[in-house]
Amino acid sequence: MSGLAAVLAGHEKPGIHLWHGAFDVADVRHSVEHAGWGFAYVDGWTRGETKAAFLAAVGEALDFPDYYGQNFDALADCLHDIGSGKAGVVLLWDGWATLARADEKAFSIALSVLGSRVNADRGVPFSVLLRGEGPAVPGISSLD
Repeated sequence: MSGLAAVLAGHEKPGIHLWHGAFDVADVRHSVEHAGWGFAYVDGWTRGETKAAFLAAVGEALDFPDYYGQNFDALADCLHDIGSGKAGVVLLWDGWATLARADEKAFSIALSVLGSRVNADRGVPFSVLLRGEGPAVPGISSLD
């Protein structure tokens, strides 16, 4: 988990990263939470082929309030409130390529919205790990 460990220790800047760590989700959660960070998981293999499915899954994973509107504006609004009391938040998105291939525009907007939270000066670091193989994503670094 060296790339993830670097994020958790502050040696790697928070961001959106490609990650190919083949660790069980429970082990990743344990490592992230042991470091004092919050953890959220989106399984794009089973719930990620459409914009609506992604928005619902990320809302559940990040425990958004009931008023979350499941659109990109609502995602941006709710992302700004995550992580209170945590050292940071890691969102592990397995199977991200299902949305990237099925709806390139929605995937691009999703990355833009997630990236705006990554780059926001909110005091709580936020990182997104895109795990698995998929199409090239310009500007996204790899943790491996």
